[in-house]
Amino acid sequence: MSSAEHETRAVADLSARRSREHAWRQFAQARSAEEFCGSWLAIQCQLVGSVSDGVVVLQKPGTTAFVPVAFFPENPSDRARLAEVTERALKEGQGVVLRLDGAANDEGARCQLAHPVQLDGELRGVVGLELDPRPEPQVRSAMRDLQWGSGWLEVLLRRHADPQEAARLRLKLALDVVSALLEHEGLAEGGAAFVTELATRLGCDRASLGVLKRGGVKIRAVSHSGQFDHRANLMRLAAEAMEEAIDQRTPISFPPAGEGAPLVARSHELLMREADAGAVASFPLESSGRVVGALTLERAAGFQFDAPSLELAEAVAAVCGPIVALKLAGERGLVAHASDAGVSSWKKLVGPRHAVLKLVAAATAAAALFLALATGSYRVSADAAVEGEVQRAISAPIAGFVKEAPRRAGDTVRKGEIIGRFDDRDLRLERVKLLSQQGQYGKQFREAMATHNRPQAAIVSAQLEQVEAQLALVEEQLARTEMVAPFDGVILSGDLSQRLGTPVERGQVLFEVAPLDNFRIALHVDEHDFAEVLPGQRGELVVTSMPYQRFAFTVTKITAVNNAKDGRNRFRVEARLDARPDRLRPGMEGVGKIEVDDRRLVWIWTHGLVDRIRLWLWSSLP
Repeated sequence: MSSAEHETRAVADLSARRSREHAWRQFAQARSAEEFCGSWLAIQCQLVGSVSDGVVVLQKPGTTAFVPVAFFPENPSDRARLAEVTERALKEGQGVVLRLDGAANDEGARCQLAHPVQLDGELRGVVGLELDPRPEPQVRSAMRDLQWGSGWLEVLLRRHADPQEAARLRLKLALDVVSALLEHEGLAEGGAAFVTELATRLGCDRASLGVLKRGGVKIRAVSHSGQFDHRANLMRLAAEAMEEAIDQRTPISFPPAGEGAPLVARSHELLMREADAGAVASFPLESSGRVVGALTLERAAGFQFDAPSLELAEAVAAVCGPIVALKLAGERGLVAHASDAGVSSWKKLVGPRHAVLKLVAAATAAAALFLALATGSYRVSADAAVEGEVQRAISAPIAGFVKEAPRRAGDTVRKGEIIGRFDDRDLRLERVKLLSQQGQYGKQFREAMATHNRPQAAIVSAQLEQVEAQLALVEEQLARTEMVAPFDGVILSGDLSQRLGTPVERGQVLFEVAPLDNFRIALHVDEHDFAEVLPGQRGELVVTSMPYQRFAFTVTKITAVNNAKDGRNRFRVEARLDARPDRLRPGMEGVGKIEVDDRRLVWIWTHGLVDRIRLWLWSSLP
């Protein structure tokens, strides 16, 4: 080789080296996706060698369109030259090789290569190159270099990914994992499914869920294990790692995934060494600002946690914290819930804000104090009815037919006034007959005495006495055909005006009459209050027909007569009205209240319930 050729080659090598150094410098200092892709494409074309055209096509953020972002050279003569091969690679989702100007196996023809760029299984772009003619092994080598080099584009996509889209995907994956926790009612079953799903998604050897209880952590679920021993050494170390993260209230990973504030990770280091793990991370679970537990993840030896995995685990911990707290609350008893409610209410009362609650509490306390100290008149309520002190029943004196009835129920009558009359025609005919027989027997008696026929006189005398007795009976019945009022009063019941001409039986009650000036009150007191009522106590009566007026009375008699009404046992108590009312009538009903004495209002309003509870306890307890 001549010195001129050697010098020319040296100059070309120096130029190529400077070009590569410039490309690497641009690649390292790239500030935008276009600069990054442009410098990367230049380096990739230099590595592959003999590249005439190159293009990088990426998905436009927020859309489904793919646009070119870099070319090699920067200003190619035909920018659509690689359109066919890149479109095929995007459509098929795999690498594509096309031969130009020749058959598919013609090594003397130019060829085009294209390889898709994927991120988390989704197609995000494509790289296309056009190569000078070369053998098939070199084409496969160029495709392999292009495949390995496209990994830098995946790094770019992760670095410059849309924050909202990344957060959405991270939240979706977190919800998919947490759904396993929600599918089960209890924390034991749901926690086991949850940590198993989380370990599978993040590629962990073991995931553990612990809850904070009495200042310490208790392991409640371990992945891929339905049963575990809390006393096992690894479980104890995992609980200590959780407590370490809870005490510092921040996620802890060992070895650290990046630079940050120094954290104490002694328990994590010890757990990683004892479990022969590659990395350990713990995440506190919070609900409403309160730590309720923690998650601990362990990866196999040789594997560490990357930033996306830690971000996902932290998102999962943030979502499942309130759910774990809810399930723990569901496992607590009624006493614990009541205690928590009391503590929460007390904090609101003595703490700032919550003015409405404080006012309500103050009003409630004032009302309770008033009820506890204030007194009032204790009165026993009872159903009441007005009755006449003397009540007379007028019954049918004979069996006969009703002739007339000038009075009926509700009418006021005076003593001796006719209130009903029977038909007396049959009795009058009977009296005429008996009078005729009396005359005949009298004549026969005189004839026997005149003839001194003593036996006949005795017989006739007996028959005469019999007729006179029957006549006296008829006269008495005739006198009773008129029913008169026994005293001044009011007819309480009986209306014969609708039964004129109808027969009645002897002794049948036709009218009831009560006086207008002598009343008594019949109160039916419930058996629960009967012991409080004593003779001489005063009270007031309100009748249904006059609810606007009260009638004072005094208890006169306590009877042992009881009756059942509406499923309750009641005793009869009698009282006397203090004044004679003008409009009050026997038969009126209402409510009477008997004044007992002054007692505390709280006792007056609650003694009925307390007495019934006492009776129930007495009957229920052995």
